[in-house]
Amino acid sequence: MTPRVNGKLGVLVAASMVVGSLGLGGCVTRVYVDEQITMVSGRIDVVDRKATDALARADAAAAAAAAAASEANRANQRLDVLEGRVNALESRPRTPRG
Repeated sequence: MTPRVNGKLGVLVAASMVVGSLGLGGCVTRVYVDEQITMVSGRIDVVDRKATDALARADAAAAAAAAAASEANRANQRLDVLEGRVNALESRPRTPRG
């Protein structure tokens, strides 16, 4: 072969390799995509469980706080009643016992 033919053949082979590598490099297999989706889905499930648990704990804390506030209101009402009684007793004239 002449050097000119060798040069053209080399360029043709190089171009074929570049085109072939670009074509193959861009393809992903269905198995690869399924693996990636499964991996991400697993992570999403973990985060979802943590979020659900945190929400349940927050709801329980809110319910406990509401119950405590209700109990505090009842205690304040009882104190108001007792305070009225004490004030009434203190305002009565004192008579010596005897």
